[in-house]
Amino acid sequence: MDRSRIEQFAAGAGVPGQAIAGLTKDDLNARPIPGTWSIQQIIIHLMDSDLIGTDRMKRIAAEENPTLIGYNETAFANKLFPERLDPVLACEVFEKNRLLTAEILRALRDEAFERTGTHSEDGAVSLGVMIKKYIEHLDHHMTFIRKKRELLGKPL
Repeated sequence: MDRSRIEQFAAGAGVPGQAIAGLTKDDLNARPIPGTWSIQQIIIHLMDSDLIGTDRMKRIAAEENPTLIGYNETAFANKLFPERLDPVLACEVFEKNRLLTAEILRALRDEAFERTGTHSEDGAVSLGVMIKKYIEHLDHHMTFIRKKRELLGKPL
């Protein structure tokens, strides 16, 4: 694996916090595109997803072919009260978790990135692929946040 991906992963740590800067509670919970998640829901989803993803990364690095359980992100967004959670705190959790996980990843030997776990929905996945997936996941959701901010008249 290209170790520069670890730095890409770490560089995303502050992105959610920057993405919500200057937004009010109403902005965060607005739905400028009907039928889609609010910025608040996306931020909480990013935190939840990264916590789950980094757990998977650490388990792949430390355990022999761990089972990686999928989760229903829509159920999390609809049933775990993301609108009530503190988005700034969620961004801080995201940031600290990414930075700490990056420290672990930097310390691993190159062969660790070829280690795999078995995802309950996707099958075998390597640590290197998992890191790439979470870099792309943040980028994917930032596209939606940028669009929603533009529609709210508050572009990044």
